Amino acid sequence: MTRTVPAVDDRAAVTETLARLPRVVDLLAARAEEHDRDGTFPYQGVEAVHEAGLLTLTVAARYGGPAGTLADTVRVLAQLGRGDASVAVLTAFTLLQHAEQARTGAWPAAGYRRFLTESRRGPALVNTLRAERGEAGPLPATVARWDGEAWRLTGRKADCAGAEALAWMAVWARTEEQVPRVGVFLVRGDSEGVEIDPTWDQLGLRASAGHDVLLDEVRVGPEGALRLAAPGSAGPAELAAAETTRAWQDLALAAVQLGVARAAQEWLARFLQQRTPANLGEPLAALPRYRAALGETELALIGAEELVHGLAAGVDRGEAAAVARTGAAQLLVDRAVTTAVQQAVALTGNPGLSRRHPLERYLRDALSGRTYVPADEIVLEAAGRAALDRTARRP
Repeated sequence: MTRTVPAVDDRAAVTETLARLPRVVDLLAARAEEHDRDGTFPYQGVEAVHEAGLLTLTVAARYGGPAGTLADTVRVLAQLGRGDASVAVLTAFTLLQHAEQARTGAWPAAGYRRFLTESRRGPALVNTLRAERGEAGPLPATVARWDGEAWRLTGRKADCAGAEALAWMAVWARTEEQVPRVGVFLVRGDSEGVEIDPTWDQLGLRASAGHDVLLDEVRVGPEGALRLAAPGSAGPAELAAAETTRAWQDLALAAVQLGVARAAQEWLARFLQQRTPANLGEPLAALPRYRAALGETELALIGAEELVHGLAAGVDRGEAAAVARTGAAQLLVDRAVTTAVQQAVALTGNPGLSRRHPLERYLRDALSGRTYVPADEIVLEAAGRAALDRTARRP
């Protein structure tokens, strides 16, 4: 698989969009504490991202978009994560959907044109709804029943970031057939039969509104059913496309976490420069042990950033090896970020845990990033299997 990265001459729109990032990050940071405290949806933050053109960065050139790459995407999300991780997560899922459409063209032409029209008028969020309550089975519990004219969707989806404000939902479901098929059903957020159950009350990412979505006989026209197929029937091309989609999500969400860690580190550095204990007579930053501890977090974050940005460039070039390593990279980033933020809290003591300062929010956001990533054992088992396979192939 290969992918052509846009030529330098075609990058003017992306460059112009990225230039607006600093102002947007400042706007997000100014309201992040309020939305975290109240658990309210960051409408103004999403609007700021939209107005800067960042919410449609990955729309393909053939649709009139800037055709942002994965490398562009992780750069944007890492910066947005510094301002407000919840807004960054919402942006990530929308950018991922546009990017997948750019690669596969899975959406029906009329439906995607409508989505783009909405995106020009205002923020149009979209998310893929997969997670469900209870034990995960081989097939989704959400069911699509054909009534002779359209599909009727019934089920409950969990942890749906942006639930209350989604313009579109890409819902994973199985068909109610003798031999069930699995696929994605495009649902308008304001469709009859869609109800939001406000279940989201997490430790962190509190403004991301990851509520449950209830679907009760929601109508989806035949054109809104995408990639319906029997489980396990995907061919090499479909499997490769799914792996690329997974790689984009792995690195996009890792980038958000890196933004959180950098925000925490910046706050820590300012604290060490300003904190002057009476018995010391100079700032904590003057002590070698504090500088060394800060240096440890710097090294860890440099490594994590290089890993994410390097793999993103590799995925953009169509390198199979880069695609295969993004799951492991996401776990490594999560560990580095969590350790870095916890270290910052340990170095600051009581002030780091005070609600008067943002560091405790960064810690909660870092820990809550696990909501949208695979469990450690899944990633580790896959990495172990890959290592065994690689060794078995050697003479």
